[in-house]
Amino acid sequence: MADTPQHPDRPAPDHALTDRPVYVIGGGPGGLSVAYALRARGLRAVVLEKSDRVGASWRRHYDRLHLHTTRRLSGLPGLPMPRRFGRWVSRDDVVRYLEKYAEHHDLEIVTGVEVSRVEPSPDGSGWLLRATGGRELSGAAVVVATGHNHTPRIPDWPGRDSYSGEFLHAGEYRNPAPYAGREVLVVGAGNTGAEIAVDLVEGGASRVRLAVRTTPHIVRRSTAGWPAQFTSILVRRLPVGLVDRLARPVAKLSVPDLSAHGLPRPATGLYSRVKEGAIPVLDVGLIDAVRKGRIEIVAAVDCFEDGKVVLTDGTRLSPDAVIAATGYVRALEDLVGHLGVLDARGKPVVRGARTPAHASGLYFTGYTNPISGNLREMAIDAQKIAKAIAGDGSRRIARLPMP
Repeated sequence: MADTPQHPDRPAPDHALTDRPVYVIGGGPGGLSVAYALRARGLRAVVLEKSDRVGASWRRHYDRLHLHTTRRLSGLPGLPMPRRFGRWVSRDDVVRYLEKYAEHHDLEIVTGVEVSRVEPSPDGSGWLLRATGGRELSGAAVVVATGHNHTPRIPDWPGRDSYSGEFLHAGEYRNPAPYAGREVLVVGAGNTGAEIAVDLVEGGASRVRLAVRTTPHIVRRSTAGWPAQFTSILVRRLPVGLVDRLARPVAKLSVPDLSAHGLPRPATGLYSRVKEGAIPVLDVGLIDAVRKGRIEIVAAVDCFEDGKVVLTDGTRLSPDAVIAATGYVRALEDLVGHLGVLDARGKPVVRGARTPAHASGLYFTGYTNPISGNLREMAIDAQKIAKAIAGDGSRRIARLPMP
């Protein structure tokens, strides 16, 4: 694994007669798995990672985080996760696995390099990457894998600057220790918000409220030993309406009615919501905490006024801290937005082995949030992307030396 490029300030010659590597932007699980899949086909892949280590986004997650997908179905191509990690792998073990993965496959990784813009090469035979330090790198193909959780998204709530308490995005939250004995409002009822709320309750916060705009579907992470991920894989290609109908009786049997506590059953179907981008909340203690009143469900945040939090129902709160579990944006506009490869929400219009017709040789991985599991889908996409690149006879791709 390389820490610095061999010739960082020398642009690679940009002409069609030169064999060039495939550049992979991002040293997370998506980028590493693509690099391995390309290497396994004898092609040179160079991973460009802006931080000083692989798996940077995983290192920033909160301490108690565990995968909601099973260890067996979360490994990347060419190296299963060790059994000692247990069924639900911790954040720290995911980081260890990514480090081992890069080392085991001897991946070529250049750290400390941030790519700011991707452009077609002047002769149209590949891609030109503009990176930190004035670097211009020429690649036969490019795989963008900067991650789904790239840049924290904080709603533009009116008056937020007037709030006198502590305010932070969930990406800055690590553990409940600083909030012991304090009142905390968690904003956002996705998996991150739900788990942080549970973490705060278990860690001694004096009062925890969870602000909910749209009631989420809640699913048991595992029922009688059967992980929700297994069911998700089985139904993901069935018609949306059918899955919605199948999910309703299952939810009634496995999840109690929390309407009296402020969480009524959602009116829209589970899979319909998934198709809109709303993944169900995998229960790791939320149901029990809500039923016991340890987590109070409140209305969504409307604004901040006179140092208080104003909810959409008019309630005014004065928590000691507000944690905004309001998601992330992909932040791909500066990188590739000028190429016409993003939709109105900033999401790549293609994924996996597909490449835009007007941007041949540009691939994306890791920008969806499937119910079957992110790591599993990235592992599948990696093999498809490598196969597509290897089969593209129009590009001169640098090959690895024969052993």
